[in-house]
Amino acid sequence: MAAKRRPPFDPKSFLAKIGEGRTISKYRKDQIVFSQGDPADAVFYVQKGKVKVTVVSDQGKEAVVAILGADEFCGEGCLAGQPRRMSTVGAMTECMVMRLEKTSIIRVLRDEPAFSEIFISHLLARTIRIEEDLVDQLFNSSEKRLARLLLLLANFGKEGRPEPMIAKISQETLAEMIGTTRSRVSFFMNKFRRLGFVNYNGGGLEVHSSLLNVVLHD
Repeated sequence: MAAKRRPPFDPKSFLAKIGEGRTISKYRKDQIVFSQGDPADAVFYVQKGKVKVTVVSDQGKEAVVAILGADEFCGEGCLAGQPRRMSTVGAMTECMVMRLEKTSIIRVLRDEPAFSEIFISHLLARTIRIEEDLVDQLFNSSEKRLARLLLLLANFGKEGRPEPMIAKISQETLAEMIGTTRSRVSFFMNKFRRLGFVNYNGGGLEVHSSLLNVVLHD
């Protein structure tokens, strides 16, 4: 009697359901997923919502280094032997986040090429983003840096449809991410709103594709 064939591995299903070494937790806004200095023993996958990655220096200065959304991983440094978390990840909105134990994700990376392809694509995209951020900081004005950040937060340029309405985010956080002052961010946000590039109120921030004009203009 022929052995029963195993169904093909589905990475989306794997990342949607709890299982061996995989748990899913709901986080409310401002709740911490993991903290800088915690043991690095798992990788996290954002199913829904947005999280903020921050780092605090020895002098107590905090910097926002990334904002991640649905279908993105964080905490993957543990796979390269990182013993402790180098950053803190906290929920910016209500989030659903999967925790994949280190041994579990190592096993699926080894055994399932379909999952390995998705994970490697994530790592490459993150590396490209970091390089682009560095170029942005070195060569672009704070106005262009802010425009690019808002477009990235709204998912312009990513696969799938953009999300023009993004979670409420403070001007202090935007200033930290682009390396400028809150007053400069306020000035440019007012300018963008006056020109019809963005619209914001208490419920969130709406980003229009016309904001690309700021990034593309020399």
